[in-house]
Amino acid sequence: MRTAAVTEEQQEIRRTLRELLAKRAGPAETRAAVTTPEGYDTALWAALAGTLGLPGLALPERYGGVGCGPAELALACEETGRVLAPSPLLATGVLAAPLIAALGTERQRAELLPRIADGTLTCALALPGGSLPLALGLTGDNTAESWAGDGRAGGIQAARPDGTRWTLYGEAGHVLDGHSAGLLVVAAHTGGFPRSRTLLFLVRADAAGLVRRRQPTLDVTRSQALVELRDVEAELLGEEPADVLGALAATGRAAAVMLAAEAVGAARGALDRTVEHVGNREQFGRPIGSFQAVKHRLADLLVQIESARSLTVCAAGEEQGVTGVLALAQALEAQRAAAAEAVQLHGGLGITWEHDAQLYFKRAAADELLFGPAHRLRARAAECEGLFGEGTAGTAGTAGAAGTGFPGEVA
Repeated sequence: MRTAAVTEEQQEIRRTLRELLAKRAGPAETRAAVTTPEGYDTALWAALAGTLGLPGLALPERYGGVGCGPAELALACEETGRVLAPSPLLATGVLAAPLIAALGTERQRAELLPRIADGTLTCALALPGGSLPLALGLTGDNTAESWAGDGRAGGIQAARPDGTRWTLYGEAGHVLDGHSAGLLVVAAHTGGFPRSRTLLFLVRADAAGLVRRRQPTLDVTRSQALVELRDVEAELLGEEPADVLGALAATGRAAAVMLAAEAVGAARGALDRTVEHVGNREQFGRPIGSFQAVKHRLADLLVQIESARSLTVCAAGEEQGVTGVLALAQALEAQRAAAAEAVQLHGGLGITWEHDAQLYFKRAAADELLFGPAHRLRARAAECEGLFGEGTAGTAGTAGAAGTGFPGEVA
C-alpha cells in the first residue's frame, strides 16, 4: 500500500489546478457553463486537458498520457469537486478511458487514447436501465444480477444481421455527458436468452440512427442524457472472448475512489463557504461563528470530511479491495452533511436559487441517487469480505475468483 504522504509533484498539480479553477470556474462561470449546449466550458476543458493533462493523468505515456497513478487523478477530482466545475473528466477519464485501455485492441487504444489524453475526444459510458452502480459492481454482483436486459425485451441488444457488422438497438438513460460525447462506450447483450452475454461497443457521435437528448437533472453541474439506438452500427470493443464484467468491476473499484475524492472536495467547498459566511454574518452584535454551538457543528463536520479524505487517500494507494467502495460511502455521507449544514447555517439565504449552497445540496442528493446510496455500498463491501457468512466472497461467478469477491479479481 502506498503511503499517504503528498509528493512535490502532487502538490504542484493541486496548486496549479486550484489557481486555474479559481480564475475560470467561479460561481458565475459555473452557472454560465451549465447553460451551454455541451453543459460545460469548452475553453476551460481545453485548458484542463491540453495544459494540465487531466484526462490523461492515469493513462500510459505510450498513449499520450502522463503516466501518473490513481492518487494524482483522485487529487484532480477533489479539486474539480471543490468548485463543482462541470467537465467531461468523470465520464471520459474515469469511466470510459480505463475500459478502452483494458479491453481495446492495440489499434483501438492507439487511435483513441491519445485523443482522450489531449482532450480532443470526450467519451461517455452508456449502460441500460440507469444501472451504473450495479454494472460497476459497487452495489451488487454484476455477474449475478440483471442490469442490461438479459437478452429479453428492454436494455440494449446487439446483433450481426449480415454476420459481420454489429448493430445495436435499445436505449440507455442517465448517461453522464452522453449528449455531448464524441464517442459512446455502450454495454449491450447478444446471443439470445440461452447464450446471452454482455459486450462493450464503440459508437461514434455521428452514427446513423443514434438519437441523444439532454435530460433535466437535479444537479445541473452534472449533465445526463437519454441515448436511443435504432439499428446503429457499432464496433466491438476488443475481441471475443473478453472479461467484460470483470473489466467493468475493475473500473468500478477505481471510479469509486475518484467519486469519493470528488465528493470530499465538494464537501470541503461547502464547508469553506459556510465558515466564511458565519464569520461575516452578525447576530446580537457578534459573528454567528463565535457561538459555541456553531463552532461545535462545524468542528464535527470538519472531522467527518477529513476522515473521508483519509480513507480516500488510503483507497487510492490500493490495487484491489473494497476500501474504495467504503471511501465512497463515507464521502457521500460527508458531502450530504456538509451540504445540509451549509443550507442551515446560511439561514434563509441558503435555500435561495441565487446562492451557491443549493448547488452543493443538489450535488449531494444527486450523487447518492447516481452512485449509492451509502448503506448499499457498505452492504456490498461487507458481502465481498464475507462478513455475512456464505455469500459472494470467493464465489463471485465465473468472472471472479477468491479474495474480496469482486468480479474479475484474482486472489
